[in-house]
Amino acid sequence: MKTDELIGLLGASFVSEPTKSPTMVRRIALGAAVGAAGALCLAFLALGVRPDLGEGKALTFLLAKLAFALAVGGLALRYLGRIARPGGERRVHLGIAALPFAAVMVLAALSLANAPAAHWGNMLTGHMWLECLVSIPVIAVVPFATLMWAVRKFGAPTDLVRAGALVGLASGGVSAMGYAIHCMDDTVPFIALWYGGTIALCTLAGALLGPRLLRW
Repeated sequence: MKTDELIGLLGASFVSEPTKSPTMVRRIALGAAVGAAGALCLAFLALGVRPDLGEGKALTFLLAKLAFALAVGGLALRYLGRIARPGGERRVHLGIAALPFAAVMVLAALSLANAPAAHWGNMLTGHMWLECLVSIPVIAVVPFATLMWAVRKFGAPTDLVRAGALVGLASGGVSAMGYAIHCMDDTVPFIALWYGGTIALCTLAGALLGPRLLRW
């Protein structure tokens, strides 16, 4: 019997009730914590902290960036703990995981609508778009590696594409939190486009690599 056939049979055997393993979830959570700590340390050492955090506007936008990234990463980790168990993919709704993206896009559209069209370009690209485009995926490598290892070692997902996508989504969210402490572009459209876009790239990478890296 081929591995793919075995995974399919295993997933079918848990149609009514997914397996339950609190120990596995705790170990995956520990892997996430280790990856998050590594990502934050990498961001601090490589990029540093923005110098104007004492100012009200800077602190407000930092909290907004952290809230978006935390919502993305938190939902992804919640569903990753489910999908890592055989049959758990039936309790995973990726549409809910996309809600933070929908919310920030609506806020970005409202922000652009209330600003002169001449300002839209700067609001969308800021001054650090290229650094953001490179930094978030690079920093995400650390949590991505630890989460992939944890899911492969302690989990048994039967939907490898979605499991990989959730690893990428969680990793992108964690990485965005680290980068936010350095980033000085403070507009909602910038957050929606470059934070949201780079996290989406991490998610796509996870979906593509999941079947290879999580194969039993």
